[in-house]
Amino acid sequence: MSNHSSIAANRSAPLLEVADLRVGLHTARGIHEALRGVSFEIDRGQTLGLIGESGCGKSITALALMGLLPDGATTSGSIRFAGRELTTLDEAAWCRLRGNRIGMVFQEPMTALNPLHTVGRQIGESLRLHKGLTGAAARAEALRLLERVKLPQARQRLDAWPHQLSGGQRQRVVIAIALACGPDLLVADEPTTALDVTIQREVLDLIQELVREEGERGMALLLISHDLGVMADSVQRLLVMYGGTVVESGPAAEVFERLAHPYTRGLFAARPRLGLARGTRLATIPGRVPTLDEMPAGCPFADRCPRVIDACRTALPGPVVVGTAHVARCLRVHES
Repeated sequence: MSNHSSIAANRSAPLLEVADLRVGLHTARGIHEALRGVSFEIDRGQTLGLIGESGCGKSITALALMGLLPDGATTSGSIRFAGRELTTLDEAAWCRLRGNRIGMVFQEPMTALNPLHTVGRQIGESLRLHKGLTGAAARAEALRLLERVKLPQARQRLDAWPHQLSGGQRQRVVIAIALACGPDLLVADEPTTALDVTIQREVLDLIQELVREEGERGMALLLISHDLGVMADSVQRLLVMYGGTVVESGPAAEVFERLAHPYTRGLFAARPRLGLARGTRLATIPGRVPTLDEMPAGCPFADRCPRVIDACRTALPGPVVVGTAHVARCLRVHES
């Protein structure tokens, strides 16, 4: 059965199902878990946000979904895409899937693009590999994609080199490459980190517009960010990650209405806000994210949490129901 036939046969099931995903990475002190039992689903046409500080496991989650984990990484659990188990794929199968059915927008567009090839050639590469287009047809489609992502002077940019473009223009090219084959899932990993504030907004607006258009045929978005403000405007569901596990999840509106986990509250309080008096210091979360070899047996946020009790340090708390499809891993969710 072809990829498209398999996808059609599984339209009633979630597009992506991640269950108890664990990833171990080699460190100077042995193998330590970077992901600890991560589970979530994404339906067709749904937008899902994954948020947390650097070192919380967001990018490792994205790399696991793309089959791009570092050499020697160990995995357990399940990743099912359109009903197909991905954790057992060989590299050849990953190459057929990656860039075709799953597209990715990386953090840094300059390193995501090959400096030795023109923009048009890089967009056309996946079209030639996955769609079998000829050189002329791939070039024509590359032009259409550049126009679709609103790159100025798109026809002239086809023969441009990455270093000749600005950061925002390069990110538009990366988005065009990710969308070239009409993926069913778009993974955007901190897509605006390297851009200035004005260009960040333009790129986010572009991604939202493209996802709305593609959502009509069922394309889903996994948006990874450290910015709660970005998530408030961009996704339907939200996962808050800390210490390699999801500490809070639910519909974005419900999570923002009741910030149940102390870590989520800390992120919300630390966000920049318009209208603050000059010289006002932003709130911070004391301490730092634990390294892989420092991860405690209990709640990973325990050492930074203002509400910690002894039981928090014993074992990782299970999910506690907060509201409709809204859960948090905190023993004190229902305490006033």
